[in-house]
Amino acid sequence: MDPMVELQITTGERIAAVDITSQVNGAVQESGLVEGLCNIFVRHTTAAVIVSENWDLDVVRDLLAHLQKLVPQQAGYRHAEGNSQAHILSALLGTSLNIPVKERRLWLGRWQGVMLAEFDGPRRRSVVVSFSPKVR
Repeated sequence: MDPMVELQITTGERIAAVDITSQVNGAVQESGLVEGLCNIFVRHTTAAVIVSENWDLDVVRDLLAHLQKLVPQQAGYRHAEGNSQAHILSALLGTSLNIPVKERRLWLGRWQGVMLAEFDGPRRRSVVVSFSPKVR
C-alpha cells in the first residue's frame, strides 16, 4: 500500500470550489486500502478542503458568496501581498480532512463531496492524500 499520494489540482478563478471527490477516491482505490482512514491535506495557506454538497452546486456557490461577505476582500488588512482574505478563509475552513474509508471508497453521505476551496486563484494546488489502515 502506498501510504501517500500527491494530487495536482488547477483552479480557474480567484475564489472557487473544485470537486476532487473522484480524484481522492481514485487515490484510495490505487492505494489498496479497503478500510481505514483517509486524510486530505492542502499544502497552501490560501486554500482549504471541505466536505459539502456536490449534487446542487448552488450550495457551494452560496457558501462561497456568504464567506466573502463575512470576510471581505478589502478590509484594511496589513498583509502587503493583498491576499489576507484568502489566508483568513483558509484558516477558518481548514487545510485538512479525515474521512473514513469503507470498501475501497470514501465513506461519504449520499450528497457529500470533497471540495478544494480556492481563495487566491487561479493557481495550481497540491493536495496530499494519505492513508491509515484499520487496525484490528
